[in-house]
Amino acid sequence: MERYGLLGEHLGHSFSPQIHKAIGGYDYSLFEVESERLEDFLRNGDFKAINVTIPYKKAVIPYCAALSRQAAAIGSVNTIVRRGDGTLYGDNTDYDGFLYTVRQSGVEVAGKKCVIFGDGGVAPTVRTVLHDMNAGAVVTVSRKGEENFSNLSRHYDAQILVNATPVGMYPQNGETVAELVPFFRLEAAFDLVYNPSVTEFLRQAAAHGAVAVNGLGMLVAQAKRASEIFRDVTVDDAVIEPIRQSITRQEMNIALIGMAGSGKTTIGTALAAMTGRRFVDCDDLIPQYAGKSIQDIFAQDGEAVFREIETAVLRDVSKESGTVIATGGGVVTRPENLPLLRQNSVTVLLRRTVEELPSEGRPMSQKHGVAALYEQRRPLYEAWGEYAFDCVGVEETARAIKEALHL
Repeated sequence: MERYGLLGEHLGHSFSPQIHKAIGGYDYSLFEVESERLEDFLRNGDFKAINVTIPYKKAVIPYCAALSRQAAAIGSVNTIVRRGDGTLYGDNTDYDGFLYTVRQSGVEVAGKKCVIFGDGGVAPTVRTVLHDMNAGAVVTVSRKGEENFSNLSRHYDAQILVNATPVGMYPQNGETVAELVPFFRLEAAFDLVYNPSVTEFLRQAAAHGAVAVNGLGMLVAQAKRASEIFRDVTVDDAVIEPIRQSITRQEMNIALIGMAGSGKTTIGTALAAMTGRRFVDCDDLIPQYAGKSIQDIFAQDGEAVFREIETAVLRDVSKESGTVIATGGGVVTRPENLPLLRQNSVTVLLRRTVEELPSEGRPMSQKHGVAALYEQRRPLYEAWGEYAFDCVGVEETARAIKEALHL
């Protein structure tokens, strides 16, 4: 029986089995192998072809009887095939994955100054691809190299940036390997991280007006090329984008915004049930964080303290994937909450007429009046909502959201 899979030490969750199933219809296993067992696995393991991830991309090279041009040039192997005579052939499909990502972005690399953040892992692959695409200066910035973060200002004229480090990856959401504001010529940023979907690195790049691309397309594209090598077949590149989109939809959160009483809890619960997602109501978590009810927070500490707690809750909740999130009605009053939502969520505005909105048990509605509060917040709701739905019934509205988002 032909066996395919992924070799690593601590693999955890991986999209690779799902991706390979979609590409070729075959099973794909996860092989967690400790370092002392690596040689035995490579020589005697029950596999026909495997992918290789950290920490073994260099360690497997001595066991390969032959390497592809790319693998030899990069000094890293992420794909191994057991040939008919039992010997191993090593290749590097990360090269193909990053090449596809850059081409798909439409960014012109030739002659451009590029900065790669990080010198380990896949960084040599990125460097090789950029050189092969006739980039101009390609600079590697690392913590201890000659080009490092203490002299990064030398390279503020870079036009293309690549984050080849894990900085900003879940659960360290919100971190960035560098502040991008000073890069005055920035045209494009590629982050090889794909969870969260929009890292702080990419958020800053997009705010700069630059093309901003995460690493999920690279993951799928390298798997497509690996599948070709595994089976000695040709697979059309057209399979890549639908798989990338499918995983994106699967992993994204649906964040419901709108006035208190607009139906975020009831519709969110129904939507979660329809789509097999977890449901989280931020207002249910706030008392757990504060050790007191929302009404007591407002009465004893005031709105400013409540908003700080609300943001802290949102910061944790929005890191997750595949969740339906009901936010508080005032979440839009703090600009810092929007990037928290957008990193992994699509924001959906639920609209209800003022006459239908209750005020009982809602401190802000009781204090300011529902109509005045709604008028104050309406421009923010409209600006934050990527989709908007009038509430016409719990099941009907949940179903409309599901269909519109292709969930």
